Amino acid sequence: MSQTKPSVARTKKSVRRRDEIIARSTELFDRKGFANTSLDDIARAVGIRREGIYYYFRNRSQILLSIIQPQSEALLDGLRSILKDKNLDFSRKLHAAIRNHLVRFDRYCLEMTVSLRDGYFEDSDTEVRDAMSRIWKDYEQMWTQLVEEGQAAGAFRTVGDPKMLAFGILGMCNWLARWYDPEGSIAIDDLIGEYFEMVAHGLVAQPHGR
Repeated sequence: MSQTKPSVARTKKSVRRRDEIIARSTELFDRKGFANTSLDDIARAVGIRREGIYYYFRNRSQILLSIIQPQSEALLDGLRSILKDKNLDFSRKLHAAIRNHLVRFDRYCLEMTVSLRDGYFEDSDTEVRDAMSRIWKDYEQMWTQLVEEGQAAGAFRTVGDPKMLAFGILGMCNWLARWYDPEGSIAIDDLIGEYFEMVAHGLVAQPHGR
């Protein structure tokens, strides 16, 4: 037991240090951008030498992937569960899908902001781009499936191509990465309701020609 306890303590310390590197990197990437943040910047923020980072990550791109992949996979898993839920009609699936996306800006705002910031993938290595491209492709396909199936069932109006409509919804939701502040006056639950109403029922009170 005397040998086990120090080993457990070292493991916990290692996990805490890795988490701290991720946390400080997230803040730096959000504030300065990925391309403008060096490993030296991260090391100073954590309070360790640059060489200490290599014990946990081989480069900046690996840190970036550790920040953005968990939340992106959670988005994917959440939407997959919504699509499979036979107890939800298409209106409620749409609301749940919007909630699944937007609620992460409240709980994991920095991670989502970093994940959706323009240019990050271009500045990262092939491994990061390939991993994230696969996740986002699957996510976009599931959103397209939701719109397409809703149209086929007569639950959604056929006002355009399902893929383009899905991309339009995602573009609106993703723009929160530009402006949303979880410490601000707008509650994420209010935004979820407002975005759903706008997508589901439109903005114009009396559509032209009706």
